[in-house]
Amino acid sequence: MHDRDRIIAALGADDWPAELHARALNAATVSLAVYGNRVRDQGTPYIEHPLAVVAILRCELGVTDPETLILGLLHDALEVSAGSEPELAPYLNRFLIAELRAMTPDHRLEDRPRRATDEVAWRAKVRGLSVGGLLIRFADRIHNLRDLRHSPDVSRHRPFIASLVDFYLPLAKEAQTESPQLKAAYELLLKECDHYRSSGMALAHSPIPLPWIPPAVPGDASACECSGN
Repeated sequence: MHDRDRIIAALGADDWPAELHARALNAATVSLAVYGNRVRDQGTPYIEHPLAVVAILRCELGVTDPETLILGLLHDALEVSAGSEPELAPYLNRFLIAELRAMTPDHRLEDRPRRATDEVAWRAKVRGLSVGGLLIRFADRIHNLRDLRHSPDVSRHRPFIASLVDFYLPLAKEAQTESPQLKAAYELLLKECDHYRSSGMALAHSPIPLPWIPPAVPGDASACECSGN
């Protein structure tokens, strides 16, 4: 059962100042309304994915910024429900709404089928994200990669790994010098990609040659203990 108390605990918002705590409560309310009874193709409640992204941000990447954690919770809100922006507006400031739009593919915002040109536009959009936005996108990739084996749609595996190898990993490598958290994200992406490759899933479902990946060096962020996970 998911409720606001569990979400607040996942965000680590109990100790936030009053204004930020109120914002976290609003975000929790919105997340329950938007993700609602939606289910991922793995058969799990959709809200478990953004909560996992928040846990990765806090516990594995060492993110403490409240706005980044709130955005992590809501990062898929406009993607799963393009018409939810009016619902979000009363609860979130304009900065957060703009960041959510920046993290959402255009075809989702426009509620239309994906076009051949959308991938190029999406990659340009991701490259223009703030440090916080990049951390959320990398945390999203990390959780989706961990969860990929549970997806019954094996046709998703090949394009997912292809985009990881030819876009997200190089981008994470390039961005790692911008902050310790981005460095931790790059190392964790390497580790998860190597784990996927060695698990046999790559051979079974995604026959894409993966590059050699050096062992990741664990960072201090992985030692974080989070409540609500």
